[in-house]
Amino acid sequence: MNKLVITAAVTGATHVPSLSPYFPYTPQQIIDDAVGAAEAGAAVVHVHARDPKDGRPTSDIRLFQEIIGSISNRCDAVICVTTGGSTAMSLEERVKPIGILKPELASLNSGSLNFAFHLLTEKLKSPKFDWEIPYLSATEDLIFANTFMKIKVFAKAMYEAGTKPELEVYDVGMINNIKHLVDVGALQTPLYMQFVLGILGGIPATAENLVFLVETARKTFGDGNFVWSCCAAGKAQLPIVCVGMCQGGNVRVGLEDSLYIGPGQLAKSSGEQVSAVIRIAKELSLEVATPEEARHILGLKGKVDVSVVV
Repeated sequence: MNKLVITAAVTGATHVPSLSPYFPYTPQQIIDDAVGAAEAGAAVVHVHARDPKDGRPTSDIRLFQEIIGSISNRCDAVICVTTGGSTAMSLEERVKPIGILKPELASLNSGSLNFAFHLLTEKLKSPKFDWEIPYLSATEDLIFANTFMKIKVFAKAMYEAGTKPELEVYDVGMINNIKHLVDVGALQTPLYMQFVLGILGGIPATAENLVFLVETARKTFGDGNFVWSCCAAGKAQLPIVCVGMCQGGNVRVGLEDSLYIGPGQLAKSSGEQVSAVIRIAKELSLEVATPEEARHILGLKGKVDVSVVV
């Protein structure tokens, strides 16, 4: 078995600052959380940018450069840049960081879905910022559009930048989408797939569904043609990554996916969740990959060609 690659997704575009006092949204908070996760043992950190004034998701390239440059200077972790951005961003906004930053790894959503997180409004009693409730509420009537054409645009930009696509799979039909895009030459094997469970609009976060996703990928692409990881939203985060580790997969945790470390207990950092995964991995006699080992496992170009400005 390969060593376990742990990813920490530190901020995302789903949660809003009022949901947790520990949620990072300024550049320095995002940088510190990512570096802390790397110090805890994450080989990969997945980053979005937020407006430091109010925590709103943004595609501001200067913020991305500041965040990625500082993380890169402070640790050796692989940096995975989002092209998800937020569900409200245009194609141009979402793809912009790839051509400029040329990261080692970038997320690539593998299909369209109802990406709904409006139920989070029930947890907001006194929001800090006036955009938070309208932003969350709007997702009840929103489709996160990732058409074949859009996926091709993202993939082309990534391959031109020497960036490995991390294919986000929210439901089993997206494996068929990936197969089609491989067949037409838009995606290249070996693939790296991230199975994302528990999004309202995607596949539910159950052990059976994770097994189903992995087996479907094996039947579709064959062993040796893909590497996979898994994550889950909310309280399913740790149970699903435990199942993933037992299946021989890699895992993702972080405050993007869950704000908690246990029932009713807010996580103080993404690194706290990484530490929990490492404790479980040790009990399973799994070795945790270093960033350099993760680069080899995932087939990445290395830090040398990443374009950052601090």
